[in-house]
Amino acid sequence: MKLSAADWRRRLGSPWWRGAAAVLAGALPMLSFPAPSLWWFAYVALVPWILLVRSAPTARRAAYDGWLGGLGFMLAVHHWLLPSLHVFTVVIAALLGALWAPWGWLTRRFLAGVPSAGQVVAALFVLPSAWLMVELVRSWEGLGGPWGLLGSSQWDVEPALRLASVGGVWLLSFLLVAVNVAVAVLVAVRQSRVPAIAGLVATAAATSAAWAWSPRPDVDGRVRIAVVQPGVIDGVGGAEKRFAREETLTRQLAGQDVDLVVWGESSVGFDLADRPDLADRLAALSRQVDADILVNVDARRSDRPGIYKSSVLVGPEGPTGDRYDKMRLVPFGEYVPARSLLGWATSVGKAAGEDRMRGTEQVVMNVGDGLRIGPMVCFESAFPDMSRHLARDGAELLLAQSATSSFQQSWAPEQHASLAALRAAETGRPMVHATLTGVSAVYGPNGERVGSWLGTDASASAVYDVPLAHGVTPYARFGEWPVYAALLILAVLGATEGARSLRVRRAGPSPHVPPARTAHESPARPGR
Repeated sequence: MKLSAADWRRRLGSPWWRGAAAVLAGALPMLSFPAPSLWWFAYVALVPWILLVRSAPTARRAAYDGWLGGLGFMLAVHHWLLPSLHVFTVVIAALLGALWAPWGWLTRRFLAGVPSAGQVVAALFVLPSAWLMVELVRSWEGLGGPWGLLGSSQWDVEPALRLASVGGVWLLSFLLVAVNVAVAVLVAVRQSRVPAIAGLVATAAATSAAWAWSPRPDVDGRVRIAVVQPGVIDGVGGAEKRFAREETLTRQLAGQDVDLVVWGESSVGFDLADRPDLADRLAALSRQVDADILVNVDARRSDRPGIYKSSVLVGPEGPTGDRYDKMRLVPFGEYVPARSLLGWATSVGKAAGEDRMRGTEQVVMNVGDGLRIGPMVCFESAFPDMSRHLARDGAELLLAQSATSSFQQSWAPEQHASLAALRAAETGRPMVHATLTGVSAVYGPNGERVGSWLGTDASASAVYDVPLAHGVTPYARFGEWPVYAALLILAVLGATEGARSLRVRRAGPSPHVPPARTAHESPARPGR
């Protein structure tokens, strides 16, 4: 049955229909991310949500539409958590979705009805700034981290990667929201099309300027990096079987002149100090392939209490002493926030039964002939600041050791692998994303793909010729400047709104006009 415009307006008058429409509209941007990877859709994906919010009958309803759209967005980008966290995924999405309520309120504030040219111009700056604040707050590790930032949908678009080198993923998110706002105005408000078109032209000009003038990394060498991906190994004795499979795949690299071999997250399930036999086997492998091996130990440590996830470098003589303990842990997956309050999550899903311990600092390791590498573990590749700090500390090659075996049949492995392209482009440093079960991927210093992905069906080792580059990107030098610019824009908005409110209060109520009187000194009334 085809619904007319009047039918749609009537249905959207119902809170239930409107709420469902908001949830669906908020979920649409997920199609821009891998695996669908419809990157172009990100430039219009927010338009239905914006059009819905601007039509809200009240400011409170607009805030509700923002909240429900945020719930839909968070559910969509984290849908792969449902088998692990069950109903708790919805609870988290509902809590984080509330971050979009102010964004909804601001959308109606600037775009409701027939906005003036000034309101449209303001909206092109204010709404992207408010969106960036949402992304900033939810990027805190304790709230789930920066998974599904809108700008990360552009991981495979060369002009967007150039912009990432200037302002990181934050600049991409800002510009994408601005484009969506301009398109929404073009669609809905004919009288305000001139400033909307001007906004689109300005965005295109900024992209062109970044393409032409931003510095490019200077490629000045190459290294051969091998990635070992054992594939899914389940059942009794899984840790021993996985180690044996990784051992077999690593032996195949002998004679291939590799500079470093990288295993995935949790590739070693035993503390090497407690298992000298495994340390000896790794040292023998290092001698056989004539390269250091970076493994990841997921085990209770013998020298301090607790379970750590640690990148450990092993050379021909055994562990070299270079070790990085994972600092940012996955909420519920590796620890339960406020366990005394939320510990019940372990009874309804696969939340961590025991909290992992945190490392205290990032580490740059020296490998082979002076190559300096910056390791991260899994979830940490989503944090732009971590790769930026490693690059500034001298890392020539970024590495992420990951495992997404619990989510093999979802979109999570492809989306996780894509994040390394952005980290490479932001820092001007190549990045290797090595996993246990796929997707493993390698990217050059401009964010370009190097070689082919190892998919979730692969159990193999692969060698990549990785270009090295030097020089400092604007993002590496200046950091999260788009976030600071957004904060400034919102501060100016707050000051302007506050001054306006103060002027209204000082003006006081409208002067009282006494009623007209007749010649008999009685108030004039109709009909008297």
